[in-house]
Amino acid sequence: MQSKSIVGLVILAIVVLFAQSSLYIVKETERAVLLKFGEVSQADVAPGLHFKIPVMNKVRKFDARILTLDARPQAYLTLEKKRLIVDSFVKWRVSDVQKFYTATSGDTLKAAQLLSDRVDTGLRNQFGERTVTEVVSGEREELMRELTNNLSKIAIQELGVEVVDVRVKRIDLPQEVSESVYGRMRSERELEARELRSRGKELAEGIRADADRQRTVIEAEAYRESEELRGEGDAVAANNYAKAYSANPEFYSFYRSLQAYRESFSQSGDVLVLKPDSDFFKYMGQPSVR
Repeated sequence: MQSKSIVGLVILAIVVLFAQSSLYIVKETERAVLLKFGEVSQADVAPGLHFKIPVMNKVRKFDARILTLDARPQAYLTLEKKRLIVDSFVKWRVSDVQKFYTATSGDTLKAAQLLSDRVDTGLRNQFGERTVTEVVSGEREELMRELTNNLSKIAIQELGVEVVDVRVKRIDLPQEVSESVYGRMRSERELEARELRSRGKELAEGIRADADRQRTVIEAEAYRESEELRGEGDAVAANNYAKAYSANPEFYSFYRSLQAYRESFSQSGDVLVLKPDSDFFKYMGQPSVR
């Protein structure tokens, strides 16, 4: 009884192992080829559960999703022989499974290397036909579109992969050229700054001169108006004095004498030498002789 159980278990194990080695699953995100003694027996296995003969058949699976190849920055010459450092990337996926397996032995890294070489050649040709302005801004989209179409045709024929998109991330000048361009730009900006400062200085001098002229004109007009007002005031005062003098000449003469006395003896040490019968002492009485 025990021997029958052992035999049964052995048979069950053999069946399980045979099933494991005979059945395989292809996912929706995968592409696969079925090999028979190393040769392609079924080129593109559909997704799902499939059967294969152990030892005779092998299955190779590949990622069917869009993959990214981030190429290293490379130097390219433009139409005017100017050197540019270009950083680019490529979006690609397996299109022809049989050709992909035949060309690369199913090695994704090898496929990426072969594709990278073709991208490098395509970019070199495209940049060599255009100027710096065209590749930087003017015809950049056209360059990428043309390169993608041409590269995709070549990649499908030779590698069995489809190039979905080629994009340039960055375009730089070489370090020595960048420093030269930066130095030239700095010199141009410094020259422009000096010109602006010179214009500003000339403008400031013009404004200052105009302000000085306006100040002189305003002061002259103010002085003229003040003199006119002073003259008018003197005329009014003289007229008032004349009216007052004509109204009471004796009082006016007395008032003027008092003003003369005050101005003559404003300090304690003032000395005035006059004749005793001078009109200056008319309202002061007889002076004493010192």
